[in-house]
Amino acid sequence: MTIDMSQFYQVFFEETAEHLASMESLLLGLDVDAPNLDDLNAIFRAAHSIKGGSGTFGFNDMIESTHILETLLDRLRKEELKPTAEMIDVFLQAGDALKSQLDGHQNGAAVDQEKVTTVCEKLKSLAENKEIAPQLTTDAAPVTHQEPPVKSPESDDGYGFFMDIEDIKKQNEPDPGYGFFNTDSTEYTAKNISQAHGSENTNNSQASPSNVKDIKSGNRSAAAAPNPDAASIRVSTEKVDQLINLVGELVITQAMLSQTASQVDPVVYEKLLNGMTQLERNTRDLQDSVMSIRMMPISFVFSRFPRLVRDLASKLGKQVELKTIGEGTELDKGLIEKISDPLTHLVRNSLDHGIESPEKRTASGKDTKGTITLSAAHQGGNIVITIADDGAGLSRDRILTKAREKGLAVNDDMPDQDVWKLIFAPGFSTADIVTDVSGRGVGMDVVKRNIEGMGGRVEISSVQGQGTTMTIRLPLTLAILDGMSISVGKEIFIIPLTYIIESMQPRKENINTISGQGKVVHVRGEYLPLIALHEVFNLKPDVMEHHHGILVILESDRKKIALFVDELVGQHQVVIKSLESNYRKVPGTAGATIMGDGKVAMIIDVVSLVSMSHQQAA
Repeated sequence: MTIDMSQFYQVFFEETAEHLASMESLLLGLDVDAPNLDDLNAIFRAAHSIKGGSGTFGFNDMIESTHILETLLDRLRKEELKPTAEMIDVFLQAGDALKSQLDGHQNGAAVDQEKVTTVCEKLKSLAENKEIAPQLTTDAAPVTHQEPPVKSPESDDGYGFFMDIEDIKKQNEPDPGYGFFNTDSTEYTAKNISQAHGSENTNNSQASPSNVKDIKSGNRSAAAAPNPDAASIRVSTEKVDQLINLVGELVITQAMLSQTASQVDPVVYEKLLNGMTQLERNTRDLQDSVMSIRMMPISFVFSRFPRLVRDLASKLGKQVELKTIGEGTELDKGLIEKISDPLTHLVRNSLDHGIESPEKRTASGKDTKGTITLSAAHQGGNIVITIADDGAGLSRDRILTKAREKGLAVNDDMPDQDVWKLIFAPGFSTADIVTDVSGRGVGMDVVKRNIEGMGGRVEISSVQGQGTTMTIRLPLTLAILDGMSISVGKEIFIIPLTYIIESMQPRKENINTISGQGKVVHVRGEYLPLIALHEVFNLKPDVMEHHHGILVILESDRKKIALFVDELVGQHQVVIKSLESNYRKVPGTAGATIMGDGKVAMIIDVVSLVSMSHQQAA
């Protein structure tokens, strides 16, 4: 029976990407002066697994690359060679080459064969070195099991994947066919694999039908069986998103039922109350559980930076150590994907502009090696990500000078916080030399815009000579939020709770008018800009006098405003719907939601309101 191997391609692509990421992480953490044998074995196993999977699907280019890589790694783990910094560089280049080849098979991308060949030649040269290394360190007991000798591509029949099952059992090896091959009755030939891959033939090293074993329905051998406590399944993002949308609709329906039930006869409602309360509780628990499926550790983003920092520091001639804290902190997958580029830009900026050269650090009395610290933590309903460096810090005078050259409105009495924000202006750069790393005056404005587009904000603190810290605050998810519903006339609006400081009914004498700036309200020693929401959206309010209505004090980017509304309605957890995809962009709003009565309520874009009010005041 012919087996369509293409159904297993996606699993191979995903697992190979994980193996490559694991190899890179282990290589970057390897101490070449005192290498850990456990790490070397783990790197070898990752390469061996990639070669094995490539052999199963007939990806011969990847087989050849990993075979050469595996040969050198095998000599290292057997302590026949001593690791060097040069080897680590070549190993990382080999990982890049394999990623390129994997991308070629997965997405049809072009592969730079010249680079692949160059890396393979470097690996061969390093593997032929006959130097015997001193004893390596290890945290584990001595390894007594010896791997079978590595065969060349010409002599290895199927690279160990098409072996007699009894021979496999005798060698006490895990099932080398990824659970696809067993001793049942179904047989297939190497030609089937070639057909599944879309080619007429794979390689003359492929096995004959006599020693090709059968397919096992997704089961792994006992030796490779996963821990049942850590079992997981792969589910497409599309299915998860569909499930989340359905739960969102369920939440809306539950809110509608609750509101309808509250309007029926009190005697009937009393009987409904317990059931509706239980439904509300179960719906909230279901929503939390479903949302947790999309939550991923931020290590998926942080893991890319050790390599980036290593390569960029080498290019700039700097010594930099990267520290990460809170890698297990979780946030929504959608945010994981969107935050990657802004974080990459900020890390590159810290390394290029922040960390000084070893000579300058020595002259300043610092350690020659600079430090960049990436950290993440939950604070309330937000995730806070910081990028901190112990570099030169921001130069206030230099930023002000550059701002004046660009015609920006600045003065020498500006608070530091306002000066630091100038670097987010479009086209702003203080770099003396334009390089391929930075200095073109693009990026920081995009970083700020992208972060604010996710409902977040970015803050800067800096001390000249000591370093700079960038702080990003984001909601945990873009799908739901906790909000306060307020009314203006017949309309209901939602204000995200994370921006609300307090609400109050002001006294008439505390409201004043400043020439050229409009109305302000005096709140405990501060004069805050007063914005009437009905004026923003051109609505007819039920309350005209400020001292008869409610002021909601909002804060964004350390700036406050007082928002005048008719009244507070209540606190809700709302499902966010995109206005742009369902209608069009509405200024002053960050989306919409459906309330319990079926009406649409706009979600206020607090960041733009605060920014607008302070620009008018300036």
